[in-house]
Amino acid sequence: MPTSNYVSLSSQIALDNRMQSVARNVANINTAGYRGEAVSFSEILANAGSDSVSFVSMGQTHISREKGAISQSGNPLDLAIEGDAWFSFQRGGEVAYTRDGRMQMDSTGRLTTVNGEPILSASGSTIQVDPQGGSLVIQADGEIAQNGHTVDRIGLFEISPDDKLKRYGGSAVVPEGVAFPLQDPSKARVLQGFVEGSNVNPMTEMTRLIMISRAFESAQKVMETSEDAQRGAIRDLGETS
Repeated sequence: MPTSNYVSLSSQIALDNRMQSVARNVANINTAGYRGEAVSFSEILANAGSDSVSFVSMGQTHISREKGAISQSGNPLDLAIEGDAWFSFQRGGEVAYTRDGRMQMDSTGRLTTVNGEPILSASGSTIQVDPQGGSLVIQADGEIAQNGHTVDRIGLFEISPDDKLKRYGGSAVVPEGVAFPLQDPSKARVLQGFVEGSNVNPMTEMTRLIMISRAFESAQKVMETSEDAQRGAIRDLGETS
């Protein structure tokens, strides 16, 4: 196979990876707290005889930390974070982090995510309130009051900007490092009765989808042109031999 075909093939693999990333973003445009992802590429040099050939890497996927739009819902169990912090919840034996603050109260009074996973306090414990004790008032620092009494505090956690984030289903992530309880309350505050949406821009993603499709078609055309030239050369050589 000609070297140009290998280069085109590496380009198509990279474009397919980027296409899948865009498709996930588009599918989660309306997912609360979802953090979109992008793919960065690098050049790979390889030797083909005496020449160096430049290939495209498959790309590294990273999760954007840009904020999503915050809208008012009026539901007292809907929370949004204004600033750089994350909610935390327990999933099996693991702890994950999310910007999706749509919470629920189960029959025992435990606060959970919309999927029934327990929300964690700043100390890492589950949050228990009185299911018959009336509505909850949640302050900017996450403090929970019921009937005028403080019962617990919703955990707000910091993730280092240097930590790579791994997708953990839906809008949840897990950092490669360790998340710490928020120390500086001026960095973030809780808004009760609000929900943060996805940070995916629909117009941007659709534009990317069109650009990737065109680039994929161009790479395919290069391969077809190269193969046609190769077949022509073989045919011409066969006729002259």
